[in-house]
Amino acid sequence: MTDLETPVVTPPRGGALRRAAPALLGYVGVRALGLIVLALWSAANDKRAHQLLTARWDSLWYTRVAEFGYGWEVRLPNGDVHSNLAFFPLLPWLERLVSALTPLSYADAGLLVSTLASLAAAWGIFAVADQVYGPRVGVCAVLVWAVLPVGIVQSMAYSESLFTALAAWSLYAVLTGRWVTAGVLASLAGLTRPVGAAVVAAVWVTAIASFVRERSAPPADRAPVWRRALGMLLAPLGAAGYVLWVGHRTGKGMLGYLDIQAQWGNGFDGGYAFARFVGAKFTSFPSALAGVGLIVGVALVIWLYVTCVRQAQPLPLVVYAGIVTALALCASGYFGSKPRLLLPAFPLLLPLALALARLRMSRSALILGGVAAASAVYGAFWLNGSGPP
Repeated sequence: MTDLETPVVTPPRGGALRRAAPALLGYVGVRALGLIVLALWSAANDKRAHQLLTARWDSLWYTRVAEFGYGWEVRLPNGDVHSNLAFFPLLPWLERLVSALTPLSYADAGLLVSTLASLAAAWGIFAVADQVYGPRVGVCAVLVWAVLPVGIVQSMAYSESLFTALAAWSLYAVLTGRWVTAGVLASLAGLTRPVGAAVVAAVWVTAIASFVRERSAPPADRAPVWRRALGMLLAPLGAAGYVLWVGHRTGKGMLGYLDIQAQWGNGFDGGYAFARFVGAKFTSFPSALAGVGLIVGVALVIWLYVTCVRQAQPLPLVVYAGIVTALALCASGYFGSKPRLLLPAFPLLLPLALALARLRMSRSALILGGVAAASAVYGAFWLNGSGPP
């Protein structure tokens, strides 16, 4: 096993699925526990777990895009308009494809896509962590991602699992020098969520850094330029294509998509609105406790990112995690969604995975098992209550 303190890039190894099997089996176990607890909790509250996973919140918007296409919108009493153009197209495209090929409804197709994507995401997270730190840390990284308090979202017909899978494998491709693959996956990530820009940035920054680094290298030691250049060219095509299409459809050019998001109350203000939201919690004692919890949570996220930098994580992971974190924390709307928006930022979990990997296996299993049980209960409580907006 590699030294846990110093990231290394190891050569490709055979038996990739066999190597990842312990991580994937552990992931399936955690998610199965979460779904069992959700089913029991929902039944006790006269609700259907299936409906909570497939037919509420964003999942409804995705299935409507799959069924009716773009152009559907909701006008609120205050005059605001929520358009389904805010939702990127890859997940509904896949829902439509699966529904056309199987007897599944669009909602169930979305659940199937999300389930398979969550397994691909777990495998991708393992591949990245294994490439940098070794297999034991890879297993721990996957399990830490699985037991996150909002981990139940990984089992919903949402786009987080699909996006995380594409992002993780794109980053793995960058780490292993597969630039064209990295660019294609980054482009698909850009068709999945707006935060696909983080994957594009990771590809571009790493490629540019490699170009600069190789300027002083002998010609014989330089990697082929055209692969990196092609990867850089491909990476932004998905996000740019959709944003330009929305701008053309709305007649507002490059600002069309930003205008759509603004109508939903989303924007980027550097965290000002979020800071005001947290500050407003301190107007009374009960809500002040929530305010303290929010401050502690943000401080933890920032500490994890600083730790990633201090541990010298590879450049693409640092760039990707930094942008995902900044976009999540500095968005001006939907403050309750921030934990869910941070779900794809899996490099932030690598310091925790490193710490767990240093422990005896029995102790790390006990810790992860306890957190998994708590996460399952929280996920069931959350979805039966306010749930993810």
